[in-house]
Amino acid sequence: MIDLSYIFALVSFYLVMYITPGPNNAMILASGVKFGFIKTLPVILGITIGHNFQLLLVCFGFGKIFQIYPVIQFFLKILCAAYLTYLSYKILGSFNEIKEKNEKPIKFYEAAFFQIINPKAWSISSMSASGFILSEINLIYSIMIIAIIALIICPIAITPWAAFGSIIKRFIRKREIKIIIEYILASLLLITALFFLLK
Repeated sequence: MIDLSYIFALVSFYLVMYITPGPNNAMILASGVKFGFIKTLPVILGITIGHNFQLLLVCFGFGKIFQIYPVIQFFLKILCAAYLTYLSYKILGSFNEIKEKNEKPIKFYEAAFFQIINPKAWSISSMSASGFILSEINLIYSIMIIAIIALIICPIAITPWAAFGSIIKRFIRKREIKIIIEYILASLLLITALFFLLK
């Protein structure tokens, strides 16, 4: 029988880890600003499914590869930082409706595969596996609990970023303010990229 305090601790861990700034939330925010809330839902779903699959891989031992070959994580950080830099560039001018018509929202599978190069997602998976797998119960059962709770909490925690982005897009009308917000968001993406590159 799983203790309720264990469930509470796991839920709290996921909420904090998923809702705090990181590559996934930066991507969701950028998508919300550019394409609105509804068109960002596939991104949220892609992140959730992709990360859950990643979590299962780590729980079943795939994470050991990073311990043996830490250089792999270094290259993943570079790829993630490069992608966030690309997003920061793309967000500039994102309020321009003419430009927007020529662009397409991030697809479900793109968001899912992004987890491969997302260092924060790997860290969450590794911490989940090392801190929440219960040795006193069946391994498969323990991993399923970890994965199911992640599947529930992840979309709940990351969806507000899409809502925030869509609110910015919808309610800010002055061109000067829009440009300022674009540069602020682009700068935040660059800061996030640098943080994960230098961490």
